[in-house]
Amino acid sequence: MTLTPPPAAPLSGLRVLDLATLFAGPLAATMLGDFGAEVIKVEHPTRPDPSRGHGPDKDGVGLWWKLLGRNKRTLTLDLSTPGGHETLLRLAKTADVIIENFRPGTLEKWQLGWEELSTANPRLVLTRVTGFGQFGPYSHRPGFGTLAEAMSGFASITGEPDGPPTLPPFGLADSIAALATAYAVMTALTARTATGRGQVVDMAIIEPILTVLGPQPLWYDQTGYVQARTGNRSCNNAPRNTYRTADGSWLAVSTSAQSIAERVMQLVGRPDLVDEPWFSTGSGRAEHADVLDEAVGGWIAGCTRAEAMAAFEKAEAAIAPIYDIRDVLEDPQYQALGTIAEVPDPELGTLRMQNVLFRLSETPGAIRWAGRPHGADTDDVLTELGLSRAEITALRTQGAL
Repeated sequence: MTLTPPPAAPLSGLRVLDLATLFAGPLAATMLGDFGAEVIKVEHPTRPDPSRGHGPDKDGVGLWWKLLGRNKRTLTLDLSTPGGHETLLRLAKTADVIIENFRPGTLEKWQLGWEELSTANPRLVLTRVTGFGQFGPYSHRPGFGTLAEAMSGFASITGEPDGPPTLPPFGLADSIAALATAYAVMTALTARTATGRGQVVDMAIIEPILTVLGPQPLWYDQTGYVQARTGNRSCNNAPRNTYRTADGSWLAVSTSAQSIAERVMQLVGRPDLVDEPWFSTGSGRAEHADVLDEAVGGWIAGCTRAEAMAAFEKAEAAIAPIYDIRDVLEDPQYQALGTIAEVPDPELGTLRMQNVLFRLSETPGAIRWAGRPHGADTDDVLTELGLSRAEITALRTQGAL
């Protein structure tokens, strides 16, 4: 197994130190590694990244880590020890990017803040991912994606109108923040080509999810409008919902475009509704969602999933089946795109996981290996850094590794 990026990869030559845990920072580092960056995962010697123990495992090997840790070399280092401090500064001199998610002030407590790191390497980009950012009244609070999903307004608009606010059953805010962090890193690196200097990226997990929620601040600022929970319906268009078929499957229908909404009503035998004055706008249709849902839901209830899908496709109307992961793995469109990759792994054999995030025609990304064991590459990384066998043994004896 080669543990070096292929030379043709677009981020080949970029070195990233991933000091972060759970989940935004590490996932951002994974995305950079997928396109050729050399990512070194730095974990505490006795407290590895908690993702190694999250969710199901096989034979005692955490499966989430196999995804999150892919394309990363693994190094153990206790940054709070003198040996760990000195070793990180040596690593920082060779790095382009550090990604960390300690509470504000923690690196500074270890004399590893921006002042020390930028002195060691003026071209370094220090990426700080926290729940609430590096300053402000909440900055020292522990922060997780769940809190961002609550405070952003996401939970407030999610769920049935007469039910409680609803949180997502997965790391939504963390994942959105990871995408934003990878973008921020590349932006800072692009700026470095002009200035020759690195800088600090301050990523607060509460912010990117607020951006993807759309114009809610603008709506409230200009009209006082506060979006309410509408279940599967949209406040901007209709019909938009999930509908059950005669054979017990569920389908999702979207009519964001006026032409699609008209085609759907023609298909389900209610062309008369198209002539209603309120039908000409998405908001007007949303106000009459009951009658539209009755028409669409009643028609779909008389069809099998295959019949409804075929009819909608023939009518060039938008519909999709509600999948679970078993369906995703069997779907021909995902198969055509190569969305799920097969990755050989020395611990567990062949693994199936999500492929790289997008396709590039000339310099594609790749999964070179799945997440490696805790500290598997410690000696190799430190030897490449110039440490002797005696120095590595001394660090291990001190508890720094």
